[in-house]
Amino acid sequence: MEIERWERSEEISDAEKKVIQEIWSRVYANCEDVGVSILIRFFVNFPSAKQYFSQFKHMEDPLEMERSLQLRKHARRVMGAINTVVENLNDSEKVSSVLALVGKAHALKHKVEPIYFKKLTGVMLEVIAEECGNDFTPEAHGAWTKMRTLIYTHVTAAYKEVGWAQ
Repeated sequence: MEIERWERSEEISDAEKKVIQEIWSRVYANCEDVGVSILIRFFVNFPSAKQYFSQFKHMEDPLEMERSLQLRKHARRVMGAINTVVENLNDSEKVSSVLALVGKAHALKHKVEPIYFKKLTGVMLEVIAEECGNDFTPEAHGAWTKMRTLIYTHVTAAYKEVGWAQ
């Protein structure tokens, strides 16, 4: 059942899109710092993910990671891609296109295992919830869970499209 749920994204309602966009506007106002927080937690919780980053794969200290210009640059790229998706939630073709580019690049160029996207989006959800505090209501959590699934399913669809073999 869990695997099946991750194979397809649920429709995000107009009300949920509004919640996602409102929360994102608050989070994105502090784009780089939030992105860095997401990546540091991701690498601390899943250190094997660092293998794909030659510039900071040997960094163990979160403070050292935080100061890394390469990590900051990647955090801005990640946040920019998510921002494009959030801004275009009403344009499913644009969302698919952006996430397909991300998926294909990570499959073909970077050779990143797709499971890391599930892990990264989980960390993203945690950090966003912490950033919003009590404003991250159960409704917001539900909307962002659908957003997380949307990202993962579109990215992994791109992996399948390019014939990714694990």
